[in-house]
Amino acid sequence: MTDENTLMVRGLKKTYGNGVQALKGVDLLIKPGLYGLLGPNGAGKSTLMRTLATLQPPDSGSITFNGVDVLKDPDYLRSRLGYLPQNIGAYPGVSGRSLLKRIAALKGYTNKSEREAEAEHLLHRVNLHDAADRAVATYSGGMLRRFGIAAAFIGSPKLLIVDEPTAGLDPTERRRFHHVLADFAADAIVLLSTHIIDDVENLCARLSILAKGRILAEGAPAELIAPFDGRLWTKTVPNESQAPENALYETPTSEGLRYVVERDAAPDESYVSHKPRLEDVYHHAMQRIGNTPASSAEAA
Repeated sequence: MTDENTLMVRGLKKTYGNGVQALKGVDLLIKPGLYGLLGPNGAGKSTLMRTLATLQPPDSGSITFNGVDVLKDPDYLRSRLGYLPQNIGAYPGVSGRSLLKRIAALKGYTNKSEREAEAEHLLHRVNLHDAADRAVATYSGGMLRRFGIAAAFIGSPKLLIVDEPTAGLDPTERRRFHHVLADFAADAIVLLSTHIIDDVENLCARLSILAKGRILAEGAPAELIAPFDGRLWTKTVPNESQAPENALYETPTSEGLRYVVERDAAPDESYVSHKPRLEDVYHHAMQRIGNTPASSAEAA
């Protein structure tokens, strides 16, 4: 197996000064393409992202990229890293083109013509060229996310870390942003950290489910879904009814609460077969670690 463009994490642990164990032995092996890191708030996703980005050291464990020990040589990864935070700020009055050129200068583009060429190329690539002379502070949420991708991809990084990128976006902007991410993932590892199941299910060839500092499941979406085929059942009951035994989660509907349960066979004739999705895998993993059944709206 070649180490080229491979991110390997082994036994990563991190405990903060207040005693919170944010990471409890995380193992990951990530190849180029879109890789999802799915988990609820407080799962340890942000700690893992900061650690992988060399912003904080782990207590123990190892991180290698292209076979290079990142903990011993953080600059190796930093020179190949792009990062898109959840919140993007901008100076008032500064245009997208101007700000992108300034960021390119900070990333080492000292030659003016090369800096301008990189900015123009990326503005076209994220479909912002027509808005390049507008102030970034006036961009919509989706435009800001796309601008953030352009900024993060200056210099063609081989690892791009994207933190909760579609939170607050409308469906149209979310689809547009998905296309941009998929385009960049052709040339790099794009690590997508999110609590939105649809983002991962629709985009990522592989994913991990992280909660309470541990990886609960890892694999391709189809691989994770397959064991639940023929084992899930659903029925809708009035809102005031008691939750069925073994309920994975509930979904509010106009007719009441629709529950999904896991059983070898239908509990009774009132249940119908439920085709499994990644959402079911996620809720099953949460239930295993003691989380109570949640509504699908909360997870999505």
